[in-house]
Amino acid sequence: MFAAALIFANAGPQFAGPSQAAGAFAVGKCGAYGQAIDYPAEAKALAAARKQCKGQCSTMTMKRACAAFAVDMTNPCGAHGYAVKPQISSSLNAATKKCYDFGGKECVIRAWACDARG
Repeated sequence: MFAAALIFANAGPQFAGPSQAAGAFAVGKCGAYGQAIDYPAEAKALAAARKQCKGQCSTMTMKRACAAFAVDMTNPCGAHGYAVKPQISSSLNAATKKCYDFGGKECVIRAWACDARG
């Protein structure tokens, strides 16, 4: 009985699933974006987000966090902003503010995502 308990105690983390899931967000021109959440590794999450985003895109990770992407509604290929923060409200506000800081006139959230552990 003790041997069985010892085996399960040592194997437990393998059955519990990934404890450090990774997420990624990619943003590009003209409102292009991609997202990947709860991947087992950061590199895989970055690759998945980049694959979804059309064109030349910037990627960022979001481990236990949320990402948001805002674009100027009057010119989606113009000003935009993005942010990664621990809370969704902070990331939405920061992305919108950056869009306005870069000259946006009517900035709106185009996309957002949270790592499920965030």
